[in-house]
Amino acid sequence: MKILITGVSKGLGRVLADRYMKEGHEVIGCGRDPESILDLRFGCDDAHRFDIVDVAQANKVDVWFETVDASHGIPDLIINNAAIMNEPRNLWEVPTKEFHQLIDVNVKGVYNVIRAFVPAMVKRVTGVIVNLSSGWGRGTSPQVAPYCASKFAIEGLSQAMAAELPDPMACVPLNPGVIATAMLKQAWGVESERFPTPEQWVDVAAPYILQLDRKDNGQSVSVPGA
Repeated sequence: MKILITGVSKGLGRVLADRYMKEGHEVIGCGRDPESILDLRFGCDDAHRFDIVDVAQANKVDVWFETVDASHGIPDLIINNAAIMNEPRNLWEVPTKEFHQLIDVNVKGVYNVIRAFVPAMVKRVTGVIVNLSSGWGRGTSPQVAPYCASKFAIEGLSQAMAAELPDPMACVPLNPGVIATAMLKQAWGVESERFPTPEQWVDVAAPYILQLDRKDNGQSVSVPGA
């Protein structure tokens, strides 16, 4: 399977990329950290592709699509994973720049990837798009209002898009669960350490994502155990 993953520099995106490459899938990924992307490039063969791309920049995503299409073709599965977290604080204390950047990455970034890649998938009438949501996309907590807003948006965007896709395509908002990533540590501090690591999470999540298909179209699903 040809799998495209955004936000492969670290966290869930990185462990998914590593696992799917190990299992023999063709992985195409992007991230903003040059060092991490170079590590991925040097650690794999030409069957895979990793690029430095900020998904918040529509023109950069458009160029990425053109180059990926030319070198590897259209993906079978898109995992929109790239996201950032706000510094925990009351909503009225969140700096404007920080709020805008979070929406640009978490919401507009997903749209940019969909707008660039999905038309070719629709033309082919195959493919699954998995947009990573959150428990904070279905419920809320104080001091993470911008992140909650972005993930509620992903839920609505995904469910609406699901109604637009031809059978047998699917768009699925996926809650990955609570994982001890750097993002969670930013929100919860040392308390985050009591949750599973990405390396533990991927054992369940990687096969679960691969079985998502038309039966899950528009459904708000969660990784088992989330």
